Amino acid sequence: MRDRTVITNVTAATMGGEGYGLVEDAAIAIEGERIAWVGPLSDLPADFADAGRLDGQGGVVTPALIDCHTHIVHGGNRAREFEMRLEGASYEQIARAGGGIVSTVAATREATFDDLLARALTRVDALIAEGVAVIEVKSGYGLDLETELKMLRVARALGEKRPVRVVTSFLGAHAVPRGMEADSYIDEVCIPALEAAHAEGLVDAVDGFCEGIAFDTDQIRRVFDRARALGIPVKLHAEQLSNLGGTALAAEYGALSADHVEYASEADAKALAGAGSVAVLLPGAFYTLHETQKPPVAAFREHGVPMAVATDWNPGSSPMGSVLLSMNMVCTLFALTPAEALAGTTRNAARALGLSDCGVIAEGMRADLAIWDISDPAELSYGIGINPLRQRIHGGRT
Repeated sequence: MRDRTVITNVTAATMGGEGYGLVEDAAIAIEGERIAWVGPLSDLPADFADAGRLDGQGGVVTPALIDCHTHIVHGGNRAREFEMRLEGASYEQIARAGGGIVSTVAATREATFDDLLARALTRVDALIAEGVAVIEVKSGYGLDLETELKMLRVARALGEKRPVRVVTSFLGAHAVPRGMEADSYIDEVCIPALEAAHAEGLVDAVDGFCEGIAFDTDQIRRVFDRARALGIPVKLHAEQLSNLGGTALAAEYGALSADHVEYASEADAKALAGAGSVAVLLPGAFYTLHETQKPPVAAFREHGVPMAVATDWNPGSSPMGSVLLSMNMVCTLFALTPAEALAGTTRNAARALGLSDCGVIAEGMRADLAIWDISDPAELSYGIGINPLRQRIHGGRT
């Protein structure tokens, strides 16, 4: 793509304001890495008359998609646990029997940097193929200083090996490793690992898992206090399997997001709204775990809580590598509209990562775009197992 290019013969779903923010017969002018202008082709400024043209062939252009919650750096897989769940075991029973997160920990500790990178790159490629330009990647399968740092270094390397933007989250407070008590682990391993990762420039945000099989609010609070002292924003896996007060804690700390939130209450929705936090909905885990408690979408709408949507791609509770499928599932399972689902994987996903330069098509934003062979943006959520991507543009480059 040239330094100055105009995309034409498209309908633009700008995702600015309410709904899709549609512009019919649109033109999008790109200069370098940024969007220089967007509007009807008939109003294209004369300055761009001699710019290169990219024919969208009558499709729809949206902001490139954003997967704002993933665990794609890990060793091994948990296909056997999938079988166990189908035989009647619950996620909690598997975890307490030594499976779940701690089984992935063992495989991740054993894997080399190169092995983890090679496996993660295949996952990144799958997301890029669906028009994704930003991927959040968490640690949390090390549960010791060395492996947590290894995971975060791999995450950083993904953005160097592929044309994709990677945002990292330190998730040392993901599970209690075998042979340790939760409080000792937080103080002796998790917080020192956070400090070491921050010193190396590996941490964009700090996450935790607030749940009965993981950590309580007092333990998460200690991690968040250290993150605040280091000037790092926080987010939280909260209210996935029960309501332990994680969402309220996240709101108290002004978290970027509270994720899962199936058991969140209306009071939690009010707290998130007051804090300006995003509720990240993860239908893949809900589906995989056969859950029945749905997140309080109506309360989120009523109180103006932005809703993001992500894959939660991980080896246990959501082995799903498709943002498009997550959009369909969040509509089918949680009754979001297709416009809300697209906002959840663009504008609101950017907000959940603390990014203000992507997620909408507007002047001055990064030229991260996806051109789709569709006539209506609702088709992105309507299709099941269908990828209509024609072209992805990342930072002004195809």
